[in-house]
Amino acid sequence: MRDIFCLLYAKYYDDTYPTVKEQKAFEKNIFNKTHRTDSEIALLEGLTVVYKSNIDLFFYVIGSSHENELMLMAVLNCLFDSLSQMLRKNVERRALLENMEGLFLAVDEIVDGGVILESDPQQVVHRVALRGDDVPLTEQTVTQVLQSAKEQIKWSLLR
Repeated sequence: MRDIFCLLYAKYYDDTYPTVKEQKAFEKNIFNKTHRTDSEIALLEGLTVVYKSNIDLFFYVIGSSHENELMLMAVLNCLFDSLSQMLRKNVERRALLENMEGLFLAVDEIVDGGVILESDPQQVVHRVALRGDDVPLTEQTVTQVLQSAKEQIKWSLLR
């Protein structure tokens, strides 16, 4: 039988769980405690856990027990809604795996060093799109290169 728990991405902002082994144990514990419940919040190991499931994915935002649950939920909703827009409402494991860079960029736009920077999904999607435009030439597709060249020619003619 295949293990149902498979982590796609985790980002830690403090040293509550300093080793990878402790992090993996914590992640598995959270999943085991939450994957069969319909609630959106849990207290576990002195931490506040807000979470959401969608098809074959679980999203978690975790803070200390002193954190405001509504702020944690705002971060979770911002992340989920941003991904939903970027993935054209197809928030499932396969689509997310194909667009992991978008997930990384969205998380970086929402939270930096454990500090909430943004809670508006529209702003996050806009900033991720801007950062995605800065892809090095060697990593762009032919269509992207042609589009970029067309834009540069257009702007040089308009000057």
